[in-house]
Amino acid sequence: MSSASSSLGILLLRVVLGVVFVVHGWQKLAVDGLAATQGAFGGMGIPFAEVAAPVAAVTELAAGVALVVGFATRVAAALLAVTAVVALVAVHLPNGFLSATGGIEYVLVLAVASVAIVLTGPGRLALDAVVVRGRRARRETPASEPVPA
Repeated sequence: MSSASSSLGILLLRVVLGVVFVVHGWQKLAVDGLAATQGAFGGMGIPFAEVAAPVAAVTELAAGVALVVGFATRVAAALLAVTAVVALVAVHLPNGFLSATGGIEYVLVLAVASVAIVLTGPGRLALDAVVVRGRRARRETPASEPVPA
């Protein structure tokens, strides 16, 4: 596979996954509201729901945006993977596999896609790549030599 097609594939994965997490975070914060989300977390048996709900919501929103633009990509993807695994174990595992019954299917895909981004990195079409290229260019530019007096 060419480098260009790999970068495009990672870009598509990053953007779609990021948008999914942004929507979930936004729903928790603005659509359902934080109080309702905390209540839902408590009802699902998630410990410390008053803290877990805002942490999950802000993580999904902020790290999702970071994935979309490709900024701090590996860190953002790792945080999202942890969030998805916690949801998988704490909420979905008792319901079996299929998402239609509340099972792990959907959240497993989110977790694995997040881990894939952690492992592959952001690709060339990301802010992270622009920063790396800029640093590399500064390192490779020879320092100007002083003019003899």
